[in-house]
Amino acid sequence: MRAVTVLPGKADSLQVTEVPDPRPAPGEVLVAGLAVGVCGTDREIAAAEYGLAPPGRDRLVLGHESLGRVLSAPPGAGLAEGDLVVGVVRRPDPEPCGACARGEFDMCRNGRYTERGIKQLDGYASERWSIEPQYAVRLDPRMAQVGVLLEPASVLAKAWEQIERIAARAWWDPQRVLVTGAGPIGLMAALFSVQRGLETHVLDRVEAGLKPQLVRELGAHYHTGDVESVARAAMPDVVIEATGAPAVVFDALRFNAAAGIVCLTGVSASGRALTIDAGAINREIVLDNDVIFGSVNANLRHYRDAAGALERADSGWLERLITRRVPLARALEAFEAGHPDDVKVVIDLQA
Repeated sequence: MRAVTVLPGKADSLQVTEVPDPRPAPGEVLVAGLAVGVCGTDREIAAAEYGLAPPGRDRLVLGHESLGRVLSAPPGAGLAEGDLVVGVVRRPDPEPCGACARGEFDMCRNGRYTERGIKQLDGYASERWSIEPQYAVRLDPRMAQVGVLLEPASVLAKAWEQIERIAARAWWDPQRVLVTGAGPIGLMAALFSVQRGLETHVLDRVEAGLKPQLVRELGAHYHTGDVESVARAAMPDVVIEATGAPAVVFDALRFNAAAGIVCLTGVSASGRALTIDAGAINREIVLDNDVIFGSVNANLRHYRDAAGALERADSGWLERLITRRVPLARALEAFEAGHPDDVKVVIDLQA
C-alpha cells in the first residue's frame, strides 16, 4: 500500500512509498485511511528538525491528524465496520510516570511516551492502518468531510480545560478573549471561545481574504496590527497565543487584564534573539497575579470533548477551514509553502 514516509533527520527524504499492509495485532482494529491533515509539526519533521522512526526501521510513516473508516473490528472493541474514527496520537510509556498511569499521558513527566507519525510509531498517512480500540475515537457519520480536524481541535479542548481549571483558583467571570494567530489552531481557539459565549478577538497579519471572513462568520472580531493596540482596547481576560512568533509571545505576556491567563500553544523556532525587559514582564506577572502556561497534545477526554465541539459547530464553516485537498499521489504538494489563503491542507488518502 502507499504511504507518506520520511527518513527522520534527513532533509529532502519525504516520499510517497510502498509499505507493507498493516497486520493488526490481536484485539486491534483495521482502518481504511480517508484523510490526514498536514501541520507545522509534519513540515518540521520533513525538514529534518526532529522525528524518530520505529525501532529497527529507517523510515517513519507521517501523519498524526487522522480520519478513517473501520474495515474490521474484533468482538468487544466497541466499534463496527463502517464506523468513522480518528486515531489518538500519543501513547503512554509502558512503564508509565504517574500522569500516564492515570490516563493523563498528554502531561507525561518522563518523556518516554511515543507518538504516531512523530516519535517511534508510524502515523496515519497511509491507505490503511491498525489501532488499539481504546485509542480510536468514533465520530458522528455526519463528520465525514471535517473529522480530520478533530486532532487540532483536541489541542484546544485541552487548552480550554486548563484555562478553566486555572481560573477556578479565584472568582472568575471572563468577558473577553484575544487569540493571536488565525491559523487552524487560532481559528479553533476562537470557535471554542465563541461557543462559551465570550467576546472574542482574533489578531493576525493577513488583512483580507478567507481568514477575516471565517472570524467574522463566527461572530468574533478580526484585527490586524500590533498586540499592544488590540489588547489595550479589548483588555482580554484570556489570551491564547497561536503564532509562536517570539515578539507576539512576549507582547501577549504583557498586555492582558489583571489576574489574566495566557495560554501558549504556538511553538517558537529557536535561534532568534530578542531584547526584552524581563524585569518589567516579571513585575507585571507577579503584581497582577497573571498565569502563563503552555499546552500541547491531548488525552482521550480532550478528543471526546473536541468531537462534541465540532458536532455543535456549523459544518459549512468547518469545511471552509480545509482550503486544499491533495491526492495521496501528489502528497508532497501539501508540504509546499506559498499558498496565501491556506488554513488547513489535507491529503486525500483514497485519491
